[in-house]
Amino acid sequence: MHSVTRRTLVVAVLALTLACATGARAEFTLKDTQGEHLDVLLDGKPVARYMYAHDTSTPERHHETYKPYLHILDPVDGQPITKGPGGKYTHHRGIFIGWRATTVEGKSYDTWHMKPGDLVHQKFLKTEAGRASATVTSLVHWLDGQGNPLVIEQRTMTLRPAPTASGIVVVDFAATLTPAGADVNLKGDPEHAGVQYRPHNDVVANKSAKYVFPKESITTANVKNERDMPWAALTYTLRGQTYAVQYMNHPSNPKGTIYSAYRDYGRFGAFFQQKVAKGDSLTIRYRILIAKGNLPPRATLDAYYQAYATP
Repeated sequence: MHSVTRRTLVVAVLALTLACATGARAEFTLKDTQGEHLDVLLDGKPVARYMYAHDTSTPERHHETYKPYLHILDPVDGQPITKGPGGKYTHHRGIFIGWRATTVEGKSYDTWHMKPGDLVHQKFLKTEAGRASATVTSLVHWLDGQGNPLVIEQRTMTLRPAPTASGIVVVDFAATLTPAGADVNLKGDPEHAGVQYRPHNDVVANKSAKYVFPKESITTANVKNERDMPWAALTYTLRGQTYAVQYMNHPSNPKGTIYSAYRDYGRFGAFFQQKVAKGDSLTIRYRILIAKGNLPPRATLDAYYQAYATP
């Protein structure tokens, strides 16, 4: 490794470490609009909103609330920089999870498009905020079309200050998936399964999504040939502001992971297929760093990943 590259890595790791240390001066708080959403605020400014409502009173309201997801907010104006219901591909919503072919006893349930069934928040198992971090754990039932649970999910979202002055927030997203009864096979394809990040729907019109990968030789044309790539990164423009997102795949996650990271509207994330046997559970982990402005150099992004993978 060239000395310049090594120096860059050391500086980036030190910057991330310093951010975590100085994060003790930051203060997270939570604001719950009961039955609708839970806001996460950093030093009084909103940075995320967990959308957990489930309302079947009308078809329209049901459509809006058939799955919980995490919005990312611009702390300046409190507006989402991620997508909600409607627009192009209405089922794409913020930071979300699902598999197009969630298969139980030979029958496939689409927990990506929600056909049939819903992902329903049951209750909060933990809501904690204070110096340096906030943690929200949501108990979610993945239901079939008759309201029976297929998967019991514990979704934990831990938010910390971003490691740069332009950063908005770092989200550690962890989901523990447990079959409610019989074995569960998580199947699908890179475009319709896994944990993914979807920018605001306005990016559809401006087609501003640009991707960066760990190696210069990896491009949107060949990224699906890669397996177990440590991270992928994205920039997009919204309301005149550029946003940067780095999505990191924890090394403990199932092997054979493929990144979907090539759409010009910016939906991207990691996909794998896995069987979870009755009586077992599967925990998956991702870190998503969101900031304003352009992405830093690859060496810095590599250092951010190393700080996550080997803290």
